[in-house]
Amino acid sequence: MFHHSSKLQYRVRVDTPNPAFAKHLQQAIGGIEGEIRVAMQYFFQAMGCRGDDKYRDLLMMTATEELSHIEFLGHAVALNLEGAPVSMQDEAAQDPVVHAILGGMNPRHILSSGLSAMPVNSNGVPFDMSHVYATGNIGADMLANATAEAGGRVLASRLYNMTDDPGMKDMLSFLIARDTMHQQQWLAVIEELGGWEAQLPVPNSTPQEHEAVEHSYYFLNTSLDEPTPEGRWSSGASLDGRGEFTVREKVEPLGQKPSLGKAKPMSGAQKEQI
Repeated sequence: MFHHSSKLQYRVRVDTPNPAFAKHLQQAIGGIEGEIRVAMQYFFQAMGCRGDDKYRDLLMMTATEELSHIEFLGHAVALNLEGAPVSMQDEAAQDPVVHAILGGMNPRHILSSGLSAMPVNSNGVPFDMSHVYATGNIGADMLANATAEAGGRVLASRLYNMTDDPGMKDMLSFLIARDTMHQQQWLAVIEELGGWEAQLPVPNSTPQEHEAVEHSYYFLNTSLDEPTPEGRWSSGASLDGRGEFTVREKVEPLGQKPSLGKAKPMSGAQKEQI
């Protein structure tokens, strides 16, 4: 069950409408880094969350907040399209500056939505839910969520740098701040559950006898002409505390040369294959 307030979560102000920037803002709505993605990701994670109910509540509340972000970003798109010519014959469109802006806007903002936001990215491609990750494993989901928020904060930072409009900078600074919180709240869940050592490897419930542990903790250098990049991953205790990181170079393949043999009769192969 959801409730809705008629007021936006954060004030949206556009001092100078810019149809081209409206196109860029679409990425924050319907891009893979955008708010539709995280709203649906947290929503489906919440519906499948087993264990302590507080994590379901955390996910559901944040999913609802992300819907609020879609709402005010959609308003920002519409305000940036305010006054945009609806045809190239409009008087405003004859101005060279306006004409140049129109050349950078999404024509579907005129053709499909009547100068409003759409559930698409900046190229006009609809968000298809293929980047919604909800595994039912709280460790995997929290890692996916922190990554999603990191991508969202990168996008909001880039959008902030693309505009000179004070109102848009103010709105984007709010989104950057909320991405800061959301990144850290998901990582805080991992810490609360015992930290990286307790949660890794994901899933931490897989019996160790199901794992060929002799292959679990070596970095494999597959380059013919580059040395192993040395770092935290190449020596010392593993992050889960179960092993030691090592390096293997120029390891002999363990598998066989693949051969499928003859093709089956009536399989549509050439007779020389059968």
